Amino acid sequence: MPVNEIAERIAGEIALSDTPGSVMKKWREFFGVSQVDLSKVIKISTSTISDYESSRRLSPGVGVIRRFVNALLTIDEERGGSVMQNLNKFSAEAKSDSPIYTIHDFIAPLSGADLLRIVEGKAVAGHSYLDDIKLFGYTKVDSLRVILDMMPAEYPKLFGSTTDRVFIFENVSTGRSPMIVIRVAPIKPKVVLIQGITSIDKLAVKIAQIEKIPLLTTKLTIEELESRLGKI
Repeated sequence: MPVNEIAERIAGEIALSDTPGSVMKKWREFFGVSQVDLSKVIKISTSTISDYESSRRLSPGVGVIRRFVNALLTIDEERGGSVMQNLNKFSAEAKSDSPIYTIHDFIAPLSGADLLRIVEGKAVAGHSYLDDIKLFGYTKVDSLRVILDMMPAEYPKLFGSTTDRVFIFENVSTGRSPMIVIRVAPIKPKVVLIQGITSIDKLAVKIAQIEKIPLLTTKLTIEELESRLGKI
């Protein structure tokens, strides 16, 4: 994805959002930029940035949005461009209309602990990591079809624009198969949520512990999960 397309995507999300400040915060944190570092480049005080992000200040104008986006790209370039490289890597072939998986990006970052609360989940592994995790989206995965129909080279498509996401697996019997896939894959999601089962295979739990990936379960339906997470 060319730089201009990424810049347009960020600016568009901010401009079209009902809560532009939340979107600004999401992208700032996605790029790993502090309010202090951003303020030095964008020439706006940290208190003003904080006011935008917390919706205490009116929506930013076109000029502010342009400076904000350019600042993020400039800072990333000065740091070696790792964020842009990842965006290009995971966005190049990503598709959200596949019957095997569905990708959704959050408007604002979501902590692992808040995810557990929203999905009324149970952490069967990695509960202690949840507070330190920030999620920028989810990928709903048909467990059986991703194993049977997806080629290994296509696996990066599941991540959309970032690996900082939760994989939600449906059509799961024990949890073993999806965790084995994650174990051997070169890139991993931050959290795994398995829908519809309460008893998780011991090997699945062991893999989650080895990989230090929180493994959650929920009794909510897929429709309810998508409804709740789609509002974030």
